[in-house]
Amino acid sequence: METLKQQYITDDKGKKLAVILPMKTYEKMLEEIEEFEDIKLYDEAKKEDDGERILFTEYLKKRKNING
Repeated sequence: METLKQQYITDDKGKKLAVILPMKTYEKMLEEIEEFEDIKLYDEAKKEDDGERILFTEYLKKRKNING
């Protein structure tokens, strides 16, 4: 795992208020969060899957009827 090189912004008393990360590290963190969210959504959808399937054309017909 990559070692994080962060800097802190502190107040007058030394209390940490924010962190500064290199852009490359920040972008990698965002990518990993997005991937985690995708996996979480997939797992949730998989739990709710009842096995029923319809053709995409049928879905479009139903959608058109609902939206008028």
